[in-house]
Amino acid sequence: MDSVTDLDGRAPGAVLVSGSHGGLFSGRAAAAAGVRAAVFNDAGGGRDGAGVAGLALLAGCGVAAVAVGADSARIGDGRDVWHNGVTTACNAVAAECGVTPGMACRAAVEAMAANDRRVTVPDPPARPARALVVGAPVRVWALDSASLVRSTDDGAVLATGSHGGLPGTDPARALRCRPALVAFNDAGVGKDGAGTGRLAVLDDRGVAAVTVAAASARIGDGRSTLVDGVLSRVNGAAARLGAVRGTALAELVDELVGGGGRG
Repeated sequence: MDSVTDLDGRAPGAVLVSGSHGGLFSGRAAAAAGVRAAVFNDAGGGRDGAGVAGLALLAGCGVAAVAVGADSARIGDGRDVWHNGVTTACNAVAAECGVTPGMACRAAVEAMAANDRRVTVPDPPARPARALVVGAPVRVWALDSASLVRSTDDGAVLATGSHGGLPGTDPARALRCRPALVAFNDAGVGKDGAGTGRLAVLDDRGVAAVTVAAASARIGDGRSTLVDGVLSRVNGAAARLGAVRGTALAELVDELVGGGGRG
């Protein structure tokens, strides 16, 4: 699947090959769906190793999990992960199944299919995955995933923890609203620049969009995107708002909302 947010009733007991990053949000989604094993994209590792932080969480839930290198497979593209992904990290359950870093995705999947541990549901996150940071004059939302965006978010500033890739290379999945500004994590940019693929699509719609460097903010953590993120890519619409690569996202948000974007 191109995203863990596509998981459905077929998931229990299955092995998931996902285009999603391997962060905590993705890990919780996979465990909650009941998969026995999962493959993610390491999103370049990033700040505090956030791109693979979900692997340890999944081990605690009895799920075998690995991440493939962002340079080996396009983030947001499950098929590319399956065909070309090379593992860079694995959790303890996957290691017990015989998985080691450097294995091709297919080989890792074959090994992890033997996992027969009972899968448990992880503890809920310590804070909500969707939080209103500033209410007026412009709403600022911190969202751990772009899947939490609502149609009512038109005109808001959205700091998401999601990667900036285009799930399944489908323009329709770039974003479900027209915000004043949206920020993603660049997931280490990765193969074919996949980690920033949404920006051009959103630019065509006149939506200001930026990515923050994976090394600056934890992927899967919208609050970290907002508070810690340093701009790595900006589209034309964002540049017209004053977005400049190498500057803090919080500074840009401050300018848009009149000093309320920090904190």
